[in-house]
Amino acid sequence: MRTRPVLVYDGDCGFCTTSARLAERYVRPRCDVVPWQFADLDALGVSRDRAAYEVLWVTPSGAVHGGARAVAKALLSAGGAWPVLGGVLGLPGVRRAADGMYRLVAANRYRLPGGTAACAVPRDR
Repeated sequence: MRTRPVLVYDGDCGFCTTSARLAERYVRPRCDVVPWQFADLDALGVSRDRAAYEVLWVTPSGAVHGGARAVAKALLSAGGAWPVLGGVLGLPGVRRAADGMYRLVAANRYRLPGGTAACAVPRDR
């Protein structure tokens, strides 16, 4: 049984890896940060397709949050002022905008610093 949440990201994507490392260094969420390629996805209760599609926050009880909600959960788990930002991301109007912004960034991550063609999310997603 896990005792800490797990933040699962795409380890093949340079942008995602850089973002995860920056979060570990500066945000310091209280979780394990693991690329999905090295995670036991079956034990986490998530599919490979979903893990490749979006960042995931998996609680010790098995609840899975994806995309902007996963980012908000990571921020809520951190110290300092980060939980305030995480709380704001959960507000109804802000949540919708954060979801849209997350999808926009995810769809274009291969164009962002550190991104490569391997970072592209398939168009059918």
